[in-house]
Amino acid sequence: MGNRVLITGITGQLGSYLAEKFLEMNYEVHGIIRKSSSFNTERIDHIFDKLNLYYGDLTDPLSIDDIVYRVQPNYLINAGAQSQVHVSFSIPMYTSQVDALGTLSVLEAVRKHTPKCRVIQMSTSELFGKVQEIPQTETTPMNCQSPYSVAKLYAYQMTKLYRESYNMFLCNIICFNMESERRGETFVTRKITLGLARINQDIELGKEFEPLRLGNLNAKRDWGYCPNYADGIIKLLHHHTADDFILATGETHSIREFIDEAIKYTSLELVWYGEGKDEYAVDKNSGKKVIVVDAKYYRPAEVDLLIGDASKAIDILKWEPSVKFSELVRIMMNHDIAKKRIVI
Repeated sequence: MGNRVLITGITGQLGSYLAEKFLEMNYEVHGIIRKSSSFNTERIDHIFDKLNLYYGDLTDPLSIDDIVYRVQPNYLINAGAQSQVHVSFSIPMYTSQVDALGTLSVLEAVRKHTPKCRVIQMSTSELFGKVQEIPQTETTPMNCQSPYSVAKLYAYQMTKLYRESYNMFLCNIICFNMESERRGETFVTRKITLGLARINQDIELGKEFEPLRLGNLNAKRDWGYCPNYADGIIKLLHHHTADDFILATGETHSIREFIDEAIKYTSLELVWYGEGKDEYAVDKNSGKKVIVVDAKYYRPAEVDLLIGDASKAIDILKWEPSVKFSELVRIMMNHDIAKKRIVI
């Protein structure tokens, strides 16, 4: 096979890491970006001149069809999505158009123009929703709890259907929460690391600040390091058989635990008051309110616990999640503390 790869969502966290890794492998890297009134290429600016980029949108089947026809990729990773779970309740139609029908557009374009292309559909642990077993494996029943996960379930099943119907190399990778210093700033882990870095600095400088507002602190997730998952995706692209895999660390930690770990990299000392939606935390030394639980960040349907079993990927793909929880938080906090100091 050739070495031409097409990445949807190349400007996102995962897309940027994949682009870097494929360039290091001397692949010809193509990517789809959405036209925006502002620049949204920050994560790939350092490799921008090495990429082949095209304006397109997963909600526009004609643009996807045209790009696949023009690029003729040997490999394709569909990493583009509206991936904010909470937001999906506000814009369920758009979420479905991007995450469900957008995937169908990709599958159809590949079937028509490059049926030998190897495709990976990025899926999500949110498929398991209110979990039916712990930990979750590739055979765990799916129990979606958001428009986002329902749309992703459609994409997951359609990918399997096309694989079985047309004998194409199509794979689903169910990634549990992928985090890194490139995570979007509205996702809870990055919101915490950036928020605590900001508040810590503001207290040191004697500046006034707004507290960090969060939702359900007791929700538990399996958080892993995004570059590790990019490695697993590349391994699957070169595997001899198309199949579906889970990538996860096998550890689960609450948002409260994430805060406790992140605080270690600041001079803050939190004292908690209240409970549930009335809970808040005050810095013991300054007396300032640092964290406030805000009901508007609760989901209409909560997912309480996710933890993945990646045994299949570990055994068959020889993949390992080398960065675990504490190291992940350290990487993110060190990055965001440095970032805040740069912009004083």
